[in-house]
Amino acid sequence: MEYHDLQKTRVGDLREMYKEHFPNAQGVIGMKKEEMVDDLAEKLGIEKPHKHVEAGLGKRKIKAEIRDWKLKREAAREAGDAAELKKYRKLIHRNKRKLRRMMTT
Repeated sequence: MEYHDLQKTRVGDLREMYKEHFPNAQGVIGMKKEEMVDDLAEKLGIEKPHKHVEAGLGKRKIKAEIRDWKLKREAAREAGDAAELKKYRKLIHRNKRKLRRMMTT
C-alpha cells in the first residue's frame, strides 16, 4: 500500500485498519483523517511523498519574465526568425499556465 492509497481510503476503513494493525491504540476515534493517514504511514513504514516547491518563483517574477519574453517574441517576429518565435511563444504559454495553476492551488 502506498501513501496515495491511504489518502483515498475512507475514514471508517482507516479506523478499521488502525485497529487491525494496532489493537492497543487509543484515541483513533478523535483523530482527523490527515492525522490518521500520517500516523498510519509512519507506523507502517510508508514513505510520505515530498511536495516539490520551486524556491524563489513568485507571481511577480513569472510575470516579469513573461513581459521580457513578449518583447523578445516581437523582435523575433520582426526579424522573421521562426525558431526563436516558436521558442518564446512556448515559454510564454508554459509560464502563463504555471501562473494559473499557482492561483488554483
